[in-house]
Amino acid sequence: QVKLVESGGGSVQAGGSLRLSCVASGDSASGYCMAWFRQFPGAERERVASIDSSGSIRYIESAKGRFTISQDNARNALYLQMDSLKPEDTAMYYCAARDGGYCYPHSIGYRHWGQGTQVTVSS
Repeated sequence: QVKLVESGGGSVQAGGSLRLSCVASGDSASGYCMAWFRQFPGAERERVASIDSSGSIRYIESAKGRFTISQDNARNALYLQMDSLKPEDTAMYYCAARDGGYCYPHSIGYRHWGQGTQVTVSS
């Protein structure tokens, strides 16, 4: 079992930056797909960024050029650097891990989830 704990959310003005962190513990997350999802009220979780077991990275279109996903395998950590934040980025952000290394595009494909961290961007 992999336990994921996020941190780094908060409130920021439009144009500002936040860095989300996710630390994995328990079973090794080596060979897993690691991803960041976000959820707007009343909506399904959407994948914001992901990095598969080969290091291939994908972003949602609205995150390209503003968000950067990275990982530190030595620390079992996943990060999401978010720059040029917009009010429409306001959401609960979740770290997720999927066995097998392939980054399935939908949340249903992920078995391991963190508790979430709130990001609020004011105009």
